[in-house]
Amino acid sequence: MIITRAKLKDLDRLVNLFDGYRVFYKQDSNPAGAKRFLSQRILEEDSIIYIAYIDEEAVGFTQLYPLFSSVSMTSMYLLNDLYVDAKHRGKGIGEALINRAKQLCQSEHNKGLAIQTAFDNPAQHLYERLGFVKDTDLHLFWSRV
Repeated sequence: MIITRAKLKDLDRLVNLFDGYRVFYKQDSNPAGAKRFLSQRILEEDSIIYIAYIDEEAVGFTQLYPLFSSVSMTSMYLLNDLYVDAKHRGKGIGEALINRAKQLCQSEHNKGLAIQTAFDNPAQHLYERLGFVKDTDLHLFWSRV
């Protein structure tokens, strides 16, 4: 398996994974919208996307968004998206993608890595196994504007 930072040349392969990710979260399939969104992220460099390949087949990805902690005055990342193609699950791809994200945080001396996920996402067991702890002190509030 090879994990690399996604570039525009990876876009077509990444779109299929990203669209599958959105469908997993009960969104309508929208490959054209996914391509626009991902190309913006890559061109504007406002997220970091890692893509996993096995024998040149794109099999999974993760997308990280930069965050800042005012209290500790340091940077961190939000691992907002993690997806592995259904036929490749159980092969350690998700773990490898998370570990690549952790390596980035360590190399940049970040405060840490946060994961946001649905409360019923079965991947929570993976997160806990990799040392992530549910934060019971903080609550996420949301307002549609």
